[in-house]
Parts: sequence; structure tokens; C-alpha cells
Amino acid sequence: MSKSASVPGFVGGDQSETAELGAHAATRESAVYVRVKRVFDLLVCISASPAVLMIIAFLTPLILLFMGPPIFFCQPRVGLNGRTFRMFKLRTMVNTSSTARPSGATIVGDPRVTRLGRLLRRSHLDELPQLWNILNGEMTLIGPRPEQPHLVKNYIKLLPNYELRHSVRPGLSGWAQVRYGYAADVNETGVKLRYDLYYVKNFGIALDIKIALLTVLVFMNRRYVR
Repeated sequence: MSKSASVPGFVGGDQSETAELGAHAATRESAVYVRVKRVFDLLVCISASPAVLMIIAFLTPLILLFMGPPIFFCQPRVGLNGRTFRMFKLRTMVNTSSTARPSGATIVGDPRVTRLGRLLRRSHLDELPQLWNILNGEMTLIGPRPEQPHLVKNYIKLLPNYELRHSVRPGLSGWAQVRYGYAADVNETGVKLRYDLYYVKNFGIALDIKIALLTVLVFMNRRYVR
């Protein structure tokens, strides 16, 4: 998918357009909306907790039956200001913990994803444990999706301004996620970065509401499942 700087919701490669992002994000991140956003995150997570716990309790024996332990997948991710945290998901892949193979970006039809895992990913139920990350303040409901440290290290070298996406908290859903989907390589990550930078530059309640509505629309779209 090719995009240009003229596409709405997409930051182009113009240096004058990206140079202001760092200072802009810093002032936005300290604004009143950040505190309001945090309160809203807590209210949603606390309200949804009973239903989420029931769903996880239902899925736990299925995961144990069809994939075996462990139930949860825990992986380091890079969050606000470049700090690393442990992100939780329901496990959807074969257990490769005994191997030395590093985890890379998930691709379409990834053979590591099990049959049950595909169902969990298609319904996005595998993301439910990330409500714990939101409660801990490591993530938010809406923001750029967090990446693995070794991928971030590589992207920072290859993609200008990549580190600016860490000036806001990573989210469960984001502008790049609903407008582009998942990225499987550096080129696709570069495209997604333009959407993330647009989010950083336009951080506020109006864009978050738009992302929330778009998230519902793309919820079951297979293009956004890997």
C-alpha cells in the first residue's frame, strides 16, 4: 500500500512537518487531556473487568486443551519515553520458549499461529490481558501499538523520527492500526510510522473518538488479523 504526504491522517516525509513533532508531543503529553485520558482508561478497565475475567476463565481450559501451557504470552515491549514493560496476551502461537529463535513480526498466515490462536486473533480476544497493562499505566486504550525492543532498535536506525512515537503511551488500538493494519517488514513499518506521527502531532480527544469508532468498524476485518 502506497501513501503520499497529501493523504489525510498521514504525516509525510517533509522535514519541516516532522521537526515540530517532538516539542508538540512533549507539551501535549503534559496537558490536561492526558490526565483525563488516564481516568477514562481506569473507568473502562474497571467496568469491563468482570466480563473480561469471565471470558478469560472460559478460554483458559480451551488453550490448555488444544495448545497446552502456558496460557498467557508475556513479551517485553517499548512504551512511553522508551521504557520497556512486559505486555500480556493470551497465547496464540506454538510454544517456542525452549528455542533460541528470536520473535519477529507476525506475517500473514504465520505457521506459528495455531488453529485456536487464529480464532482468538480474529476476534481480538487474545488482546484482553492487556487491560492489565492499561491498569498499570503502561498502556492506554488508544495509542500507537508497542513494539519489541530489538525491533525498535532496528527501526530507529532505519526510520527517521521513529523514536517520536514513544512520546505518547502505546495503546490497545491506534490510528495506524485502524488505517493500515499490521506491518510485516521495515517498509510497511515505515508507512505505519507516518500514521503514528500523525497521531502524535494531533493527539487529543477528537482523534481518539474517531479511532474508537473506526476500531469498531474494522474489528472483524481479516485484513487487520495476522
